[in-house]
Amino acid sequence: MDFENELIPGVLIKRYKRFFVDIKLKNKIITAHCPNPGSMLKLLGKGNAVWITESKNKNRKLKYTLQIIKVDENKYCVNTHVTNKIIHEALEKKLIKGLAQFNLIKPEQKFGINTRFDFLLTNTNINKKAFLEVKSVTLSRKKGHAEFPDAITDRGKKHLENLIKAQEEGFESYMIYLIQIENCKSFGIASDIDQEYFRAFKEASEKNVKMFCYDCKFSSKGIEINNEIKILFNDR
Repeated sequence: MDFENELIPGVLIKRYKRFFVDIKLKNKIITAHCPNPGSMLKLLGKGNAVWITESKNKNRKLKYTLQIIKVDENKYCVNTHVTNKIIHEALEKKLIKGLAQFNLIKPEQKFGINTRFDFLLTNTNINKKAFLEVKSVTLSRKKGHAEFPDAITDRGKKHLENLIKAQEEGFESYMIYLIQIENCKSFGIASDIDQEYFRAFKEASEKNVKMFCYDCKFSSKGIEINNEIKILFNDR
């Protein structure tokens, strides 16, 4: 997944109102769009190196978008909008072994009355259908270990509960946690941050919702899926 335009280096000043971030570019300070509604725990230190992109769309109120923050020599992609693009590209290229059987990919598909999953996957040869939900992982509190979530997420809990329901209705159900952090070798649920999400995760795992975790490879042009990462199913 390539970024829309080249990455521009800068220095983080502050984030505010959730979707705004001030960044120093050379000798001036600009306001950029922050495409991440989460807490961004441990990422928002003043003086952190960042990379942004400049949009060519003249109608945008903010022409810059925050893409990457560097903390302790590791890069974090904080743009949650690129997560599904990375996974969609990986699905098309059959890079996710457990999902290579599916040959029809439909993004943003409804389930039930008020749920929307990231993908509906179909194996048209045997008419097998599956729902796939994707979560962006940008929390690492211990060297080499990534965690989700970084704040209480009722929406995330609801997704797990509805993946169970989809499974009961004859669909296959999958969850992918995409670690958008360099140099993480393991992954677990941050139960101390959201105990209810941890309970839902354990229940979904026990009811055969299939869980995958992958990390990403960073380059100067973009980000792509890399290696499958071990999920630690115990409490953290």
